Amino acid sequence: MGDYGKRAEQLFMEGYNCSQAVLLSYSDITGLDDKTAAMLASGFGGGMGRMREVCGAVSGMFIVLGIVAGYSDPSDALASRFRKENGSIICKELLGLSKPEKTYIPAERTNEYYKKRPCPKIVCMAADILEEYLDEHGYLTGKGI
Repeated sequence: MGDYGKRAEQLFMEGYNCSQAVLLSYSDITGLDDKTAAMLASGFGGGMGRMREVCGAVSGMFIVLGIVAGYSDPSDALASRFRKENGSIICKELLGLSKPEKTYIPAERTNEYYKKRPCPKIVCMAADILEEYLDEHGYLTGKGI
C-alpha cells in the first residue's frame, strides 16, 4: 500500500465518497483545494450518483489523470489494471448487488456497513494503481510524457 492509497482509504473512512477519497488523496499533485476537489468528485460516488455504475474510485483515478496529464485516448490502461485486480469496474458488481439500492441517500457508516462493503480497500487499490501508473510515466517526478 502506497502513501496515496493509505490517504485515500483514510479519507473514505472519514466520510468522503469513493471518488472524492481518490481525488483528495492526490491534492499535492492536482493543486486542487479540498473543497473544490470534494465538490468536483461528489457526483461520481456510489457508481455515479449512487446508480452503481462505474465505480467512483475508478472515476476518481480518471479525474486525477485528466488534471495531471490530460489524454487523447481514454487511457484504457488504468481501467484494465483496476478490472484485473477486482474483476470489474462496475460498482454494483464490486459490491455484489443485483441492482442499485432504492435510495440515493447513502447508508450510515457503521461497523456493519464496513463489514459488507469492500470500498475502503477499493479506494486504496485505485489510488495505488494510479500512483504506479503516474510513476511509470514520469508524472510523479515532473518528467511526464
